[in-house]
Amino acid sequence: MIAWLQKKYALSEQGAKDLVKGCIACVLQNLSFLFPVGLLYQLVCDLLSGGAGGRAAFYIAGCVACVGLILLTTWFQYNATYLATYVESGVRRITLAERLRKIPLSFFSKKDLADLTSTIMADCTFLEQSFSHFIPELAGSILSTTLAAIGLLVFDWRMALAALWVLPVSFAIVGGSAKVQERLNQKAMDAKMACADGIQECIETVRDLKANNAEGEYLKGLEKKIRAVERRSIINEFGLAAFVVSASLILKLGIATVALVGAVLLVQGSLDLLTFFLFLLVVSRLYDPLQGALQNLAAVISTRTNIARMNEILDHPIQQGATQLTNQGCDVKFDHVGFAYNAEETVLKDVSFTAKQGEVTALVGPSGGGKTTVSRLAARFWDVSQGKITVGGMDISQVDPEALLSLFSIVFQDVTLFDNTILENIRIGNKDATDEQVLEAARLANVDEFAEKLPDRWNTAIGENGCELSGGERQRISIARAFLKDAPIILLDEATASLDVENETLIQSALSRLIQDRTVLVIAHRMRTVAGADKIVVLDQGIAAEQGAPAELLKRDGLYAHMVRVQRESQNWTLSGSERTN
Repeated sequence: MIAWLQKKYALSEQGAKDLVKGCIACVLQNLSFLFPVGLLYQLVCDLLSGGAGGRAAFYIAGCVACVGLILLTTWFQYNATYLATYVESGVRRITLAERLRKIPLSFFSKKDLADLTSTIMADCTFLEQSFSHFIPELAGSILSTTLAAIGLLVFDWRMALAALWVLPVSFAIVGGSAKVQERLNQKAMDAKMACADGIQECIETVRDLKANNAEGEYLKGLEKKIRAVERRSIINEFGLAAFVVSASLILKLGIATVALVGAVLLVQGSLDLLTFFLFLLVVSRLYDPLQGALQNLAAVISTRTNIARMNEILDHPIQQGATQLTNQGCDVKFDHVGFAYNAEETVLKDVSFTAKQGEVTALVGPSGGGKTTVSRLAARFWDVSQGKITVGGMDISQVDPEALLSLFSIVFQDVTLFDNTILENIRIGNKDATDEQVLEAARLANVDEFAEKLPDRWNTAIGENGCELSGGERQRISIARAFLKDAPIILLDEATASLDVENETLIQSALSRLIQDRTVLVIAHRMRTVAGADKIVVLDQGIAAEQGAPAELLKRDGLYAHMVRVQRESQNWTLSGSERTN
């Protein structure tokens, strides 16, 4: 049962156990509310028999006991539902984040940031409310009503049927709305995600929107998305209300049928007045929590969309492997590697080459040729579709990604920085590094040139994603991280693209010192950046079209030689005023 609850509601094992405990607590609380009805029934019996006067102490004690029991069960119910749910909510978010950490990056190419953020924050918040308010109370209402129904059937089956026939009908109405609610919820969720994407995109591209005078038109489209969320929310509420209100009306008919059947039986003399009074008392108490249960059932059905989104993450295959590295050296070898992001988009086809330790291997070629994909596959950000990649003879598909990445220092073309100081942003490369080691890595990457001029120098906060810095400055911090990590394999994806000529020269000089006895894989578009590489691999349309030393490839007069000539010609291009004609 615990395993079923874990899968059904995307819970941890402890969360599933707490949910069961919460349901039991709600059952006990609901049953405790029936004790005053029993006490009242006994009081009426004594009043009719004239024996109530001598049992005053019993009824006082009974009232105190009922209050104490209700307080005790309510306290137990509060702790078992609300407090336990808050803990589980935190566990669930951490579990989702941990799962995302182990999922291949191919998963993220199909998802956007707003969607994943919504799953971890909004969906978890909604389920927090469900597990504290809806599910335990629904289960408690159903179980306590079942126990009460058995008692009523034993007491008088005729009156019990008159009271209970409305229950299956009411719950069937709400339960039958599941598919309708799921469709409505999915459409509402799609509208919310489209709106969230639009808002995020607007914030991220506000500079470009302003530069192109496109703010007004974009905001009109964004307003439509916001209105769509409002419209879908209203439709959702009406769709839910149509079923819940109808079921509640049916539920209220139970009081009428109890009164009608009881009156008939009373006239016939087959029912005594006290039993009639008892059933009226019980049904008046029985239907109130059940009306709330109908709303809870509808709310539980609504959670299916949120749970499905969470299970999509929790059920996604993760990358696993041995944590013990067995590589002999750090040669990176691609052996007939093929890769496709999906069945319709083949990126690499039968790529084979070796990036040797102690050498610089440059990946060049037209845009879209597969250069960045090769570097990502080498670090096992994705798994190959065919073939094999080895590091020092070790098949990387059999190695835990985090263990494998201890061998790599990576500088991406798109730098990601944190809203922290320069010093701490560089320390990401090695959290155990001393300040002296961080500063040395920073100097190698030429970070000191601008850091020393800032108000707080190395302790200057650089803003969200380094917004206080220029593109070149941000990239130098990223390069400094790679120096600090000091791994045996270095991946540089356009690492010097945002640097001016002087700083690029300084970085290349520092890289020359760093790469001794290391494997270096460089991606570059500028041919002069890789002119000193030991080996060039030219990727074109997903295949290794050429490979060899730069001088050797120039002699072949192939694609690499053509790219060199084109870039030399482009260097002679200058801005000049165009001729005006009348």
